[in-house]
Amino acid sequence: MELTLGAFIEQVAVYPSLAVIIFLVIGVTVISGATDAPNAIATAVSTRCMTPTCALIVAAVFNLLGIILMTYISTAVAHTMFSMVNFQGDTHQALMALEAAMIGSIIWGFICWFLGIPASKSHSLIAGITGGAIALNGWSGVVPSEWVKVVYGMAFSLIAGFALGWLAVRILEKLCKSMNRKVANDRFTMVQNVNAALLSFLHGAQDGQKFMSIGLLGIALAFGSESFEGTGFPLWLMLICSLAISLGTFLGGKRIIKSVAMDMVSLEKYQGAAATSGTIITLFISSMTGMPVSTSHASTASIMGVGASDNPRKVKWGIAKNMVLAWILTFPCCGLIGFLLAKAFMML
Repeated sequence: MELTLGAFIEQVAVYPSLAVIIFLVIGVTVISGATDAPNAIATAVSTRCMTPTCALIVAAVFNLLGIILMTYISTAVAHTMFSMVNFQGDTHQALMALEAAMIGSIIWGFICWFLGIPASKSHSLIAGITGGAIALNGWSGVVPSEWVKVVYGMAFSLIAGFALGWLAVRILEKLCKSMNRKVANDRFTMVQNVNAALLSFLHGAQDGQKFMSIGLLGIALAFGSESFEGTGFPLWLMLICSLAISLGTFLGGKRIIKSVAMDMVSLEKYQGAAATSGTIITLFISSMTGMPVSTSHASTASIMGVGASDNPRKVKWGIAKNMVLAWILTFPCCGLIGFLLAKAFMML
């Protein structure tokens, strides 16, 4: 299956809905940049290691690099996304169902962005395409053996993020106990700046592959293919998604930065370094093993682990509770919206 830009344009002439899907992929990616990507730079801003504008520029650039470079290293996350749902059947109806799934994800992402909640675009996307696949093929539209990796990923990101954040800050406290405070702050400022770039890179690596995989799924359906074996991501699709996620981060990131790191818990510079280090390890392991995890899950859990290590009362658990509630509601809400829209679109 040739996935050149020219071949794509030819298929759009046959299936105009394919152009809509790519447009929606761009929309979801922009929203991810606004609602999820800022988690990577939140602690650097809240601990005054970076200004908000500088941090958003760093996030935009390294998200772009993460999407492109990691795709050449490993596509494990993308192949998990390919395998968890079944959109086989009539091409027109399958494309309609996929459109509905993307719209459901966008609606939920906009609601969470408006409320200032760091929603998981990963999970809203997964829930949306699951609802669309069920509308198209019933329960056979879901592949349980692959879908369960989502559950593993969610549990891993929360547990590992919290534990690694807690452990990292304990280690740093022991290592830096006798260090001059000004010297320590200067060093941890540097560490956080580097970590912010690494986290942004890994966010692009994780979420970028998820969004590109949906675009590739739509293209494959239009080409009459039901297999992705041997199919790589075309460079033009990588560039479109990387620019979209960077644009979203730069335009809409400040609201989420405030919710995650400024409102939930107050961190010092060394604590911010510990929190970002825990998140980096969590995301790296997930990316290499193919678990589709949420950057916001891992980052927020790590921040809570750091705060709880010092004093559990420092964590504003009410804010954390609202975030967790939003994550839990994502699956049924996006799944239902995707299902209902898919049914309606397929009747057109």
